[in-house]
Amino acid sequence: MSAVKIDLYSDTSTMPTPAMRSYMCEAEVGDEQKMEDPTVNALQAHVAELTGKEAALFMPSGTMCNQIAIAVHCGPGDLILLDRTAHPLISESGGAAVLASATMYPIDGEDGQFTPEQVAQIIEPPTRYKPTFRLVSIEQTTNKPGGKIWDLDQIRAVADVARERGANLHMDGARLLNAVVATGIPASDYSEPFDSVWIDLSKGLGAPVGGVLAGSQDFIDQAWQWKQRIGGAMRQAGIVAAAGLYALQHHVERMAEDHANAKRLAEGISGAPGIEIDPTDVETNMVRFDIVGLGMASSEFVDALIEQHGVRVSAPGPTFVRAIPHLGISEADIDEAVDAIRNLTTKLSEAA
Repeated sequence: MSAVKIDLYSDTSTMPTPAMRSYMCEAEVGDEQKMEDPTVNALQAHVAELTGKEAALFMPSGTMCNQIAIAVHCGPGDLILLDRTAHPLISESGGAAVLASATMYPIDGEDGQFTPEQVAQIIEPPTRYKPTFRLVSIEQTTNKPGGKIWDLDQIRAVADVARERGANLHMDGARLLNAVVATGIPASDYSEPFDSVWIDLSKGLGAPVGGVLAGSQDFIDQAWQWKQRIGGAMRQAGIVAAAGLYALQHHVERMAEDHANAKRLAEGISGAPGIEIDPTDVETNMVRFDIVGLGMASSEFVDALIEQHGVRVSAPGPTFVRAIPHLGISEADIDEAVDAIRNLTTKLSEAA
């Protein structure tokens, strides 16, 4: 494979900055399991305050945050209502069934977002014949549908119905801070209706590893038991927690640059041969476009773009392509990616 010059595959492609690396090297550490790592403790306290929750727990990954939250909320036979494109359903290897013996019940939302009316229709009054809908989970921002922001009023309406029907609520907040930066709505407002919420440190924030799960103190106590059960403490974890703490202190507002670069990319490729995209659909840091007009699979397009131009993107659907600007991607990189995509689509269209 040709060398990748511009990596727009995901915001997980970010690299820790020199200042972040220095902060990590100087981090004060201790035994995380004994609650004696001051940097881990500071990170957890920061996220708890940010999300308006009582407590928080540092995890190695966002997937672990989702799976432990599900395991705390759910038991054998319980149902989890979530969008059919949601990460726990399509990208976490069936963990809910393995760890919690729970079943995920997908719903057809629009751009990854479902309505309170849909929730009311699906979560019927319980009987001894039906499994219990124990959890309703949403993704903020939506992943596979392309960084769409759940409206706060819609969140609250969905939460109200879920509560009326006896379900708990979980937010997969991997890119919650992208929504915060885009709308100006505090993370605590988005998080308030939920029993549990987590944020990712290794996406737009630019840390090399980790996520932080937040909720009530009782919830986090149970989450700690699950963390111990499936892997245990990370001991002197302050070295990696420091990256997340630094990111939350220095890299949140700068995500607006990623949003601007996503818009710049969408506008740049709009009108290119064989591409269908509406730049006004770009809400955060993701650009999703359809190449159905080129008459080829998106995976083939991705391979050709790397091979011929060194630009890496992803293929989230048979004819859909996704590009995600992030920390380390400049306006010049975006302009070069625009030229590469337009060059390739022109060549493919002329050869058709």
